[in-house]
Amino acid sequence: MYFLTGWPRRLLCPLRSEEEPFHVQPSSQRFYFALLSETQLSIWFSRTAKGYILLFDVLGGGDDKYLYEPVYPKGSPRVKVTPGYKEEQCAPALSLEMKKPVDLEAPITSLQSLREDLLVCTADGYLHVLHWDGLGSNGRKAICLTTIPFSLDLQSARGGPSLDLEGVYIRCMEYCVTLDGFAVVLSDGRLGFITPLSNTITTDQLQGVWAADVTDGTCVAVNNKYRLMAFGCASGSVLVYMIDTTTGSMQLSHKLELTPKHYPDIYNKTGPVKLICWSPDYSVAMVTWECGGLSLWSVFGAHLICTLGEDFAYRSDDTKKDPLKISSMSWGAEGYHLWVLPYKPERRRQEEQQDVEMVEAPPSSLQAGILQFHFIKSALTVNPCTSNQEQVLLHGEDRLYLTCIDPSQIHSSSDAHPHAHIHPRDGSPMHHPPNPDSSLSQGLSTLLGHKHWHVVQIHSTYLESNWPIRFAAIDTAGQCMAVAGRRGFAHYSLFTRKWKLFGNITQEQNMTVTGGLAWWNDFVVVACYNFIDQQEQLRLYQRSSNLDNAFASVTKLHSDTLLLNVFRDMVILFRADCSICLYSIERRNDSPNPSASVELLQEVSMSRYIPHPALVVSVTLTSVRTETGITLKAPQQACMAESIMLNLAGQLIMLQRDRSGPQVRDKETPAVNKKLLPFCPPVVLAQCVENVWTTCRSNKKKRHLLEALWLSCGEAGMKVWLPLFPRDHRKPHSFLSRRIMLPFHINIYPLAVLFEDALVLGATNETVLYDGLQGSSEPLEALFPYCTVERTSQIYLHHILRQLLVRNLGEQALMLAQSCASLPYFPHVMELMVHVVLEEEATSREPIPDPLLPTVAKFITEFPLFLQTIVHCARKTEYALWNYLFAAVGNPKDLFEECLMAQDLDTAASYLIILQNMEVPAVSRQHATLLFNTALEQGKWDLCRHMIRFLKAIGSGEMETPPPTPTTQEPSSTGFEFFRNRSISLSQSADSVTTGKFNLQKTFSMPTGASAKGRDVECAENMYIDMMLWRHARHLLEQVRLRDLGCFSAQLGFELIGWLCRERNRVARVEDFVTALKRLHKDFLWPFPVIPVGSLSSPLKNGRCRTVLSTRLLKSQSADSLLNSDMDTASPPTAPTNHTWMDGLGQRAKDMDTASSAHSNQHSPQTHDAFLSLLTNKVEEYSVGSATDLTETSSVVDGDWMMVDENSSTLSLSQAELEHISMELANKGPHKSQVQLRYLLHVFMEAGCLEWCVVIGLILRDANVIKQVISFLDSPEVPPETVQSVRNGLLAVDTWASTDCLGYKPFLNLIQPQLQHLLDSASEQVQPESFQPVSQSSKLSGSEALGGAAVPRVEDSRGVSAPLGLALPSLEPAGGFPRPPSEDCPPEQTEEQGEEEGAYDCTLS
Repeated sequence: MYFLTGWPRRLLCPLRSEEEPFHVQPSSQRFYFALLSETQLSIWFSRTAKGYILLFDVLGGGDDKYLYEPVYPKGSPRVKVTPGYKEEQCAPALSLEMKKPVDLEAPITSLQSLREDLLVCTADGYLHVLHWDGLGSNGRKAICLTTIPFSLDLQSARGGPSLDLEGVYIRCMEYCVTLDGFAVVLSDGRLGFITPLSNTITTDQLQGVWAADVTDGTCVAVNNKYRLMAFGCASGSVLVYMIDTTTGSMQLSHKLELTPKHYPDIYNKTGPVKLICWSPDYSVAMVTWECGGLSLWSVFGAHLICTLGEDFAYRSDDTKKDPLKISSMSWGAEGYHLWVLPYKPERRRQEEQQDVEMVEAPPSSLQAGILQFHFIKSALTVNPCTSNQEQVLLHGEDRLYLTCIDPSQIHSSSDAHPHAHIHPRDGSPMHHPPNPDSSLSQGLSTLLGHKHWHVVQIHSTYLESNWPIRFAAIDTAGQCMAVAGRRGFAHYSLFTRKWKLFGNITQEQNMTVTGGLAWWNDFVVVACYNFIDQQEQLRLYQRSSNLDNAFASVTKLHSDTLLLNVFRDMVILFRADCSICLYSIERRNDSPNPSASVELLQEVSMSRYIPHPALVVSVTLTSVRTETGITLKAPQQACMAESIMLNLAGQLIMLQRDRSGPQVRDKETPAVNKKLLPFCPPVVLAQCVENVWTTCRSNKKKRHLLEALWLSCGEAGMKVWLPLFPRDHRKPHSFLSRRIMLPFHINIYPLAVLFEDALVLGATNETVLYDGLQGSSEPLEALFPYCTVERTSQIYLHHILRQLLVRNLGEQALMLAQSCASLPYFPHVMELMVHVVLEEEATSREPIPDPLLPTVAKFITEFPLFLQTIVHCARKTEYALWNYLFAAVGNPKDLFEECLMAQDLDTAASYLIILQNMEVPAVSRQHATLLFNTALEQGKWDLCRHMIRFLKAIGSGEMETPPPTPTTQEPSSTGFEFFRNRSISLSQSADSVTTGKFNLQKTFSMPTGASAKGRDVECAENMYIDMMLWRHARHLLEQVRLRDLGCFSAQLGFELIGWLCRERNRVARVEDFVTALKRLHKDFLWPFPVIPVGSLSSPLKNGRCRTVLSTRLLKSQSADSLLNSDMDTASPPTAPTNHTWMDGLGQRAKDMDTASSAHSNQHSPQTHDAFLSLLTNKVEEYSVGSATDLTETSSVVDGDWMMVDENSSTLSLSQAELEHISMELANKGPHKSQVQLRYLLHVFMEAGCLEWCVVIGLILRDANVIKQVISFLDSPEVPPETVQSVRNGLLAVDTWASTDCLGYKPFLNLIQPQLQHLLDSASEQVQPESFQPVSQSSKLSGSEALGGAAVPRVEDSRGVSAPLGLALPSLEPAGGFPRPPSEDCPPEQTEEQGEEEGAYDCTLS
């Protein structure tokens, strides 16, 4: 197919006067173009109203006179060797000599050259037949139009003339060789066809037929290849007629006209058709109108380009351009150019403008402009060999465009196998095909990934002597191309990026390709004419050998070859005597250079069926046949060549093998004597066919697609001849035909079919506007935008499925769909099918007697993606059609529930949006609650956030557009990802953290406190949401799922501390300390502790314990490697908690975020920003005035973490202590888990959930935490049950550790004094004021608490910890301004506390 490319080129007319050429006419080979102006005739080398016929002799300028000559470098072999070099390479100097004029005594309306004669139509109603020499033997004849009988068909012609032709003359006429007659437009606008009944044109031997109901004809152009006549009309449309072979009448085939859908502004304003021009290969027609513009259609009416719309018609500022009006146009050689003569007044005006600008304009500025438009075309137009079914190949006059495909993605068909052992010989190491295991081995990714082409420049040496390129072919793998010009051919490999040309130029120039070329494995198959032997030949050249006749296998042919094609190991030729020849090819490896042997298999004469050999468009061998029953028994036969497909002037004819005779089993016949079956008489399969695609591959899973025949039919779209298979090898129904022809429309022009991928590949013209040339002297060519060609592709599966369902072939549709269900765009196919049917039926004005939508809905339920298909389709359709859709597919409430049962929450969320629009708010709230609870349970936080917003929108009555369905679910099950935007983060500044945190907080707030004093409705809605959140939190806590609780709180901004405060004595209790401890170990991947060898007396017991624990440790480490830690810090090792040196540890500064807010003499060593060295200072040194000043930066020394401390003495550890440290490191869990546990510890501590603090203190083995909690138990605020619970819990853990987990014993021994203290002091009473947790509302206000210390919540601000004994830590609140220590704290309180208790003054805020 043809595509416009680049800008038009402007040629300057050499006429040195103000005359304008108004007609251009090519010679038969289109190497010469004659330009006519009022008084001059000029002839171009390719790289009439007065009533007189002027005949000129075109004389050569002698042997050595040339206007232009190519210059070759010295020593070039071209000049010496090439025979006839001068005649072919140089533009000859021609002179014109006028002969005697012929006076016809009336204005001439039309001229037509006809073999020996020249036909001239004049305005007085006569048809003159002149001999070319003007005087010839028969002189001249004049036939009066009124004497020619015209009728509607040839059968009724005997009744005499039925058309009154008085005063009528022929306005336009063209001769059609293949119809042997003249298509004429009469002066009254009627259309006719005149047939000479004998060889000579005489009055009594002419017969005319005319087309009924047309009276506005303006011009005509005939298509010899397809036997069509295109008549232009005053209405602006082109009527394409064919001649009915039985009656001889004119029948309308199709119309070429602009549609209001695509050209609403201009479709009825084009004016009459001025000119129609068929391309040299007759595959496209160019049309222009009186008002200007160019439009291109394929032969059967597929519209390709029009210059009356889009960028052609408008500038970038949306001002309209005047369309270019055209007085004459003609196609150049091989259709690569269109020569256009712009209309006279246009150019006059432009030249006047030029004169105004350039006062001293040289005379040459008056030269006329001839525009030359450039085209690239599909290789299928002239070389329709279908060995390249899955590649798109376009060629321009000097380059090839192909859809580049990765060599690793070649389908493993038998055709592609030989490439495997060619690469080493032919491909340099740089260009070896990529590894097939690469991630892109999807096959489609390269074909569909982008719109760009792989452009290969044709070798200039070959082009300069063999322009224009006539044929191009590509191999099955898409890696090798071959092109043939005027003489010889050349081929190119993508592996080597090199062209191969004939080494011997004489060999190249002695052959011309006639029937086309094709690839067979790694051989080029060429049907050519040999000038030396003057004979047709079939040649095969090996790709990796040098291009030389010495390496070719040559077969002599008896007649001229017109078409060639390859199917598996067979070559099919169509010859000029209308016969078809089948040859087999076999690879021979006996000689050093691989060659191929060719053997004639069969000849089939078609002369009875083909009136003219030029009418055959393509010939193909296929394995397609009507009786698919045979393939069921023996699928291997599918590969055999079964039938011949012949495109005869748009009629697809099929010749099948005749199996009616006695069938011989394959096994009984030796291979040598196998005689091929004859062919049955031909059957017409389809009309108006432009291209045919079939494949020789087979795939049992996709038999429907691979055994089908694909047709491109112009404006009628595409057709597929689909095989129908009985299901599960049952006997086929007697009424079920074996194949069915299904039509379907696509929006692109098809150039290739990807069979297994259910895709059509094509190309489309795109335009780019350039404004740099605007102004009064804008040159002619700048009227046009720059044209590019882009690759396109389209899915067609939904069309075929729908057609099958319409025809009640649901079972076949199901088999076909299931075979394609693995395609990546299969869900899209299903959506498209529902969408197209829904749009058609729901918007139909008349009631539909048999609606298809229920059938389509039932069909889609067979697939698991049914639910999302329906909801996606609904959301892309307007609301008005929803009732019709859900009436067919089911109630959206039921579909929503199905989604929930199938755990497809994202799809369920989409259904909520449907429900919100179709149901009352109460129903949507009920369903939203269901979904919210399920999403909470599954930890889909993104969806939860959307649901909160959704529920609020329903509650507040704002029926705003609900949230979009989340497309991807964030990985939230691995840990508290909220560290990224909460103040506990180790790497963020206070500002960014706090703002992020408050934004999260604002998503919803608890209805207590100042923020909820707004609207009652919102308050109620918030309460409703909070109730659900509280219920979920309670559920998590009951199941001891602390990690999930942390994620939940962080992801949804849940007020965990406030909630825990209320639930302190209810659900936030720990029933079973041992179970809780085990559960935390499992949830946080925390290894159970192992103990040093020396600390147990029994080696056996110790050994058993160690093996068990070390395997657990390994497990935890492997699990840790799977965690994608979001923390920016490295994992710090932990210092031992051995009481021998623990007592001497001083206070360490640490981030408030990363640990509990308790600061004690014997503080936990697990900090996160810094790791602490051991301090030997005495406790007494830490008084109110002498706090140690610690830095917040950490330094890494030899991979270990150490705090830099001014008062720190040198570190000295004994061997035993080092051993202990290393053992402690083995007992550590993942760093991320440690951070999370610390955070939870802080939360529980602030909320006063002391039992949980004990459990977390145990797993972290942090003695300080246990001491702290036990000291709080003395407070009268703590209920006796809690004290009892902690005491029993610790005793239970001790019992469990003694029997099941000895690793905990050293730590339990360490906290023995505290445990003893707890047992002793359980009954004592303390003053009630000493324990008073701060209420939630005062968190940020810094109100006084125990010791006057207002410690902010971890989430709220980043606190800078204070050394022990300071009454109040210095705070850095959310705003980022440091606050001085509070001075309203009475110092007496601090002094009252003993040194042990002083450590806990700011734990509870």
